[in-house]
Amino acid sequence: MAADHEGFMKMGLEEAERAGAEGNDGVGAVIVRGGSVVAIGRNRIYTTNDPTAHAETDAIRNGGEALVNEPSSDYVLYTTAEPCPMCCAAIMGAGIGTLVMGGRYQRSRGRWGDWGVERLIDLVGRSDSFQVVTGILVDECLSVSGKWREKNTPGRKSPAL
Repeated sequence: MAADHEGFMKMGLEEAERAGAEGNDGVGAVIVRGGSVVAIGRNRIYTTNDPTAHAETDAIRNGGEALVNEPSSDYVLYTTAEPCPMCCAAIMGAGIGTLVMGGRYQRSRGRWGDWGVERLIDLVGRSDSFQVVTGILVDECLSVSGKWREKNTPGRKSPAL
């Protein structure tokens, strides 16, 4: 059975839109196993005043029971934005075996410098056991987050490819 990357990413985009409407950066995430949704999450940093409430960690928290009680590398996490170092570590720590990303941030911008998920994966020695899929609905994903950034961080360019 082929993975429905676009379908699950569209679910992530719906969560990203909700996040933006709530006043948070427009990022959404979905955890899937065997073609079924296990958990969804969205960025909640500003509505919860929790700097760790990123979409990916929100989805992991929401899927905690399954991730803890039914560990498997068959879990796939879809996210509309490239995960930060904290989220990337949490994804691997939760035992998720595949990361599917929408938008990526330019390496010359942002607070993480020359960061990319592949660098952390290499650093922790998971290159042979952790899969990364990129290029899924990139423009749509960047647009949702970009709308929030343009409204809430005037004068700063939206991160883009």
